[in-house]
Amino acid sequence: MCILFIAVEQHPEYPLIIAANRDEFHQRPTVQSDFWQDHPSLLAGRDLEAGGTWMGMNKNGRLCALTNVRDPQKILNNAISRGHLVSEFLINQDSQQDYLAKLRDSKQQYNGYNLMFGEWNDLSVYNNHTDNVSKLGPGVYGLSNADLNSPWPKINQGVTKLREHCQQAVSLDTDKLFEILLDQTQAKDEMLPKTGVPIDWERKLSSIFIQSQDYGTRSSTLLLVNKNKHVTWLEHTFDPQGINRKQREFNFYIQ
Repeated sequence: MCILFIAVEQHPEYPLIIAANRDEFHQRPTVQSDFWQDHPSLLAGRDLEAGGTWMGMNKNGRLCALTNVRDPQKILNNAISRGHLVSEFLINQDSQQDYLAKLRDSKQQYNGYNLMFGEWNDLSVYNNHTDNVSKLGPGVYGLSNADLNSPWPKINQGVTKLREHCQQAVSLDTDKLFEILLDQTQAKDEMLPKTGVPIDWERKLSSIFIQSQDYGTRSSTLLLVNKNKHVTWLEHTFDPQGINRKQREFNFYIQ
């Protein structure tokens, strides 16, 4: 998962709104979101190469999502797959405090990441490069491949649009929320972050929705929790041409 926009207590009907894109190589084998057969209360996609996931939620209201920190100078060739951090939190019963301690103890075994984790109404973000943890109080947040709310153009753009929709919409329009995730506007060169990748890749990666033959946005997910603890999970899956090929929807109440 490479970009998340999160609205906490910004809409009168939906105390939690998450709009997220997963960016990945198209050849990496993946299973769409579903309840896992080996863990029936866990809703998530599945990475078939390493076995973990990028974003998921269980029926008890535990939620977790991952973004990579882009820093080519600090790549570990023998690093553990980061996707297991998501599935382990959702499957196990560790408290947030205990899991944070595990994350800090193991932070040098992984390439850079941000992990959003916790109960649906009590979320935190941990960055293993900075060893920093941030509580998500009321507000709108953007999380991509640097720190929480880093002032990258696409982060500012998505946060602004999500905030405006929460303020203006009496009822949420999921089509409008998906439109935020479909934006392919690239930043001007002078606004591009300098993350250590070639300039042509900085341009490609500067849009919310990334489209190329080899690497790009594989899926867009909306996670909505209303004030009655009803969860709506909507997922669109894209091919290398950026065409929406499959749509899935799941609904359940937090137990």
